[in-house]
Amino acid sequence: MEQTRDALFDGDLHCLQHRNGYRFSVDPVLLAHFVRLGKEETILDLGAGCGVIGLILLYRFSFFISSFTALELQSGLAGLARENCEANKFQQQMKVVEGDLRNIKQLVQPGFFSSVVCNPPFYTAGSGRKSQNKEAEIARHQVSCTLAEVLAAAEFSVKNRGKVYLIYPAGALGSLLIELQKKHLMVKRLQLIYSYPDPPDKAQLLMVEAVKNGGEGMEVLAPFYIYDEKDGAYSEAMQQFYSPNYGSSTGKV
Repeated sequence: MEQTRDALFDGDLHCLQHRNGYRFSVDPVLLAHFVRLGKEETILDLGAGCGVIGLILLYRFSFFISSFTALELQSGLAGLARENCEANKFQQQMKVVEGDLRNIKQLVQPGFFSSVVCNPPFYTAGSGRKSQNKEAEIARHQVSCTLAEVLAAAEFSVKNRGKVYLIYPAGALGSLLIELQKKHLMVKRLQLIYSYPDPPDKAQLLMVEAVKNGGEGMEVLAPFYIYDEKDGAYSEAMQQFYSPNYGSSTGKV
């Protein structure tokens, strides 16, 4: 399949993608900058795609990351993730595992990871805009796994009091909270993502940080706007996420 080589952070980071397959948007960029890391983090990415979340986290915060495991179902995307890992020289910390998260018990040790990140398929089977590309359809639609199965894999993989980070459609907040609680994943931070502030628009996405067997109490962060205005440029906050110097005081940049 034909590839493109896309640059991030003024060319410091490169990411191969399939030209006509699944291509990441702003979602993994937002989620990668929502994650809070401690020391010696062991991180699992469920449904890693081409590995972009791992690339961003290792570029920004490799000092804090002991290991990063990218789990991906589709062979083509797993292959891209391996190529991206090698091209950006992250082989010492990042590994790619090809497999189905529904078989998580055969793929990783229970409770091994300090943090789990996931940009799961948003749309239930048969809903949303149907993709004509099979790779993109599997990545965006819940044809190979459900939200409940994603969260079950996260709950199995993360250690007690470990953190789970997700980005999901804002309109599905109610069902997400219910499913998280079923898996003993208690939301501690929540942020709503809007396209632009003026004219007022409804929230498009949400990001959550949940803690396995965490207690009560949740911090709701200020809204985040991707654009300054409708059809406008990226907001200053969004532009920072693409800056090579953002977060350099805590990472290796």
